[in-house]
Amino acid sequence: MSKVIVITGGSSGIGRSAAGTLAAQGHTIAVVGRSPERTRSVAADIGGEAFLADYDRLDDVRALADALLNRFDRIDVLANNAGGLVKKRALTVDGHERTIQSNHLAPFLLTTLLLPRLRENAAVSPVRVISTASSANTLGKIRLDDLDLRNRRWLGGWPAYGAAKLANILFIKELARQTAGSGISAYSFHPGFVSTSFGADTLPLKISNGLLGGRLGLTPEAGAAPLVHLASADEVDAPSGTFFDQLKPNGHTARQANDADFAAKLWAVSAREVA
Repeated sequence: MSKVIVITGGSSGIGRSAAGTLAAQGHTIAVVGRSPERTRSVAADIGGEAFLADYDRLDDVRALADALLNRFDRIDVLANNAGGLVKKRALTVDGHERTIQSNHLAPFLLTTLLLPRLRENAAVSPVRVISTASSANTLGKIRLDDLDLRNRRWLGGWPAYGAAKLANILFIKELARQTAGSGISAYSFHPGFVSTSFGADTLPLKISNGLLGGRLGLTPEAGAAPLVHLASADEVDAPSGTFFDQLKPNGHTARQANDADFAAKLWAVSAREVA
């Protein structure tokens, strides 16, 4: 059955690859991106629809939610794929550190704004929420009183990125708990190390690419495979809330990822930060 699938970060990398594959399967794709030119180009190429949002601005996320709700009566899959690593510490116009906002707070806000509609849709047919996380979650530690890492060392942005990816996993686990029995299922996944522009200007990746002659990482198509599977499969052979390492369920996570009470507290703090 054809699905309506929203893919954020759909104008490049694994988001673009997944959008093309899913469109070729006959699904309706909402391509969400920050760059007007790239986003509209990808949407035109695959026969999808372009939606623009800069995740450094929470008002853009609110406008995006309104646009999606006005355009689609039904959303079958929400793929929260946008995000990335920020090399230098910086704040958004909303006052949050850019990494935690683009990777966690913005997709949290989008999902919660769409959630009433998703619940309505799930009463008729299954709905799925997917978050692109990372094995880098094991590098992260979340402090609820310091989501923005104002009081911790930056180290090229990797601790912030690890914390944000850990937040993705915790968010999905708490979403799964809150929506149990509703027809909504939620999953997060690590795409593998993908050879895209992600983190290319950071020292660890510069060194690795230099040693390997620029051949580091999977293709975007291989990295997109878990997203495509989780978005299109009629059934996922794992409980809602599962974190996948590529296509393998129960990937390795930081200890905090298994703390249900902490996940609920992170949800509450996140809701307050985006209110």
